[in-house]
Amino acid sequence: MKLPPAPDTGSRYRGTALALVAMASVQTGAGTSSHLFDKFTPAGTAWLRLTWAAVVLWLLARPRLRGRDRREVGTALLLGAVSGLLTLLYFEAVVRIPLGTATALEFLGPLGVAVAGLRRRIDVLWPLTAAAGVLALTRPWSGEVDLAGVGFALGAAAGWAGYILLTKRVGAQFTGLGGLAVSMAAASAVTLPFAGVGHIVGHMDPQAFALSALAALLLPILPYAAEMVALRNLPTTVFGTLMSLEPAIGTVVGFVLLAEQPSWAQSTGIVLVTVAGMGAVRSEARQALPDLDPKQKTPDEQGSQLVGR
Repeated sequence: MKLPPAPDTGSRYRGTALALVAMASVQTGAGTSSHLFDKFTPAGTAWLRLTWAAVVLWLLARPRLRGRDRREVGTALLLGAVSGLLTLLYFEAVVRIPLGTATALEFLGPLGVAVAGLRRRIDVLWPLTAAAGVLALTRPWSGEVDLAGVGFALGAAAGWAGYILLTKRVGAQFTGLGGLAVSMAAASAVTLPFAGVGHIVGHMDPQAFALSALAALLLPILPYAAEMVALRNLPTTVFGTLMSLEPAIGTVVGFVLLAEQPSWAQSTGIVLVTVAGMGAVRSEARQALPDLDPKQKTPDEQGSQLVGR
């Protein structure tokens, strides 16, 4: 069987750079948003960011819903509800535990989606590696773990898993940014009851206005565009492997923006979760090879489950 030619070296470098930009943007957006927590609360900050994103994306995409199948619209709205709750839970985690730790725990969601499709006995190594990473991150034996922060991060992990599965369906049903625009509008609506709009309006100033707009640009607008272009230049197995670096990038951003210094145990945990993600992606690609025939897609065309938000 003849496989499609691999992207040229320049395309791979470009795709790799864009994937790294996307991850850095996600984590910088989260770190930037944390500066608004004291003024607007995590829930208010989440709503502000999602509302900014919804407005910008709606103006760019101008999605037409008239005449579209109600089930397709419903899927986009459900994706928005999941995205909104995911953002809310993640911000509630970040305010309680370090950014790198929250990101590593949240990453268990897409890791779980990837591992669920693996069938070889040896692949049990990846969830065991991730479990060891979680133990190192949370250190339950120390009695110092913030259970609420860990709980919110694990809730965000479940949300990220649902986000991945729903994004595949919405991406197949909508063209361009239309599906994302609809889902962001729904995310804004879902988080509105928790936001405290009156408090936000009363405490809004030019600096907070600009910072909230910047946070929305950093997440999700810029990462989505960067990931979309990166996937055109990289095999998705490579892309998924790169995305496994996000917990490590979150740790670096937390150190630079928030002066969060991880302990050796936390650093070890982040490394273990990252390695588990990379291993699951590569195992997923190898597992797909024997089932291919000339009419099927390659593993790179099928894509890894470990994708960014």
